[in-house]
Amino acid sequence: MTTTTAQPTVTPTALTSVVPIVPGFHPDPSICRVGDDYYLANSSFEYAPGVPLWHSRDLLTWTLVGNILDRPDQFLAGHASPYGGVYAPTLRHHDGRFWLITTDVSAGRPGQLVVSAEDPSGPWTAPMFLEGLQGIDPDLAWDADGTCYVTFCSNGPEGPGIAQARVDLEAGTVLETPRRLWSGTGLAHPEAPHLYRRGEYWYLIIAEGGTERGHSVSVARADRPEGPYAGAPANPVLSHRSTTHPVQNTGHADLVENADGSWSVVYLGVRPRGATPMFHVNGRETFLAGIDWVDGWPVVDEGRYLRPVPDTSYTDAFDADELHPRWASPGAGLSEIAEARPGGGLRLRRGDGPRADFGFLTARTLDPAWRFEADLGVSRGSGALLLRLDDTHWCEVRADAGQVSAVVRIGPLEATLGTTATLTGSSVTLRAEALGPTTGGPDDVRLSAVVDGKEHELTRFDGRYLSTEVAGGFTGRVVGLRTLDGTVDVAEVRYTALPTDQAV
Repeated sequence: MTTTTAQPTVTPTALTSVVPIVPGFHPDPSICRVGDDYYLANSSFEYAPGVPLWHSRDLLTWTLVGNILDRPDQFLAGHASPYGGVYAPTLRHHDGRFWLITTDVSAGRPGQLVVSAEDPSGPWTAPMFLEGLQGIDPDLAWDADGTCYVTFCSNGPEGPGIAQARVDLEAGTVLETPRRLWSGTGLAHPEAPHLYRRGEYWYLIIAEGGTERGHSVSVARADRPEGPYAGAPANPVLSHRSTTHPVQNTGHADLVENADGSWSVVYLGVRPRGATPMFHVNGRETFLAGIDWVDGWPVVDEGRYLRPVPDTSYTDAFDADELHPRWASPGAGLSEIAEARPGGGLRLRRGDGPRADFGFLTARTLDPAWRFEADLGVSRGSGALLLRLDDTHWCEVRADAGQVSAVVRIGPLEATLGTTATLTGSSVTLRAEALGPTTGGPDDVRLSAVVDGKEHELTRFDGRYLSTEVAGGFTGRVVGLRTLDGTVDVAEVRYTALPTDQAV
């Protein structure tokens, strides 16, 4: 399978610090540096392949290298329901090897999942599970003598909060009963720990306050990895709660030391829009800031890194040997549902397994305003272009039974909205757009189709109904394709980032 991708460009807009370095549903960033190369991993929840992996030389422009959990023995597509699957990872490089630790909450066995690789492009090993560490958000850190510590958000017998234990990664064993560490300033849900050695101190970074508007970053330090830890006098060191800042829910931070000795931090945030309480639709995204060390404590400099708004547009004719790593599915392995066609394009079919109905070929939406369209051949079946947040919050344009229609699902309610169009031949272009709001939501979702060269608007509705504030959960919108019956041929898809003024 192949991919033709437009080269990324940037628009001549003013530099800004509120543009994510990795836009769209890419939460829980973890970063490491090897020489002049930076690598960043994100959580992926129910979507397979799992854990997107990015590379950069300047911290500002990132290229999607692949997905770390890209085989069934690492993460089984379709076994995780919405908000299950792969939670926050930690990516580290130690003794010439890359290590990734994360939690697959739907794996059916307890413990933290660990894989490793000599080359970040893979192959990554089959997973081992560190059993006895009950919880999420695991971190890896090594002492000077090679002792490895896993620090995590516990839901085990040691009690809630941040816990830690020494482990043997070669043997895949936990060497001691986990102990509780410092668990924040008293805010809700202390989580997302990362541990670092700098100078004479060990620093423990955590998130607290919940991953919604109260999200924040706090820090403590100790003389040794086991503690005891004392909190910074200026905690939280990063939070946008109760402000009008355009980026909210800031938290889940990971520090990195740069080659010149300076420090930076990646963290997640959202870009809510619309009327109160405001709504975010593209999920939690990855942002970047600088770090200054003042009196032995990290101080976040949000204005250090400025960048123009990038053009995230792409065209995919599926004419390369493999699918681009942007594509993922919440319900089936990609090889189950997508087959390369000679000369280019894809043939889509329904998947098997317990979540076959959700075997979609999807990619994350990346911008406040965008257009996604697909050229389909439906002579052998029927298909749809869909915009999805979860199993019960989605919409799609269907080419089925000689007509094109728009279907919207919000919770238990599913209905055909707007008008329909007659499908006169075996090919059609289906389209979804996120445009400026007309009713106080974050945007309007517009669904349409082009039949015999003529565009038919089918429906337009308030995008808040496909927002996290309505649906809940931890993911963001994805857009893609599925087969309703038989097989469907995909000649080309086009994702276009629209001007920012179309999103306000």
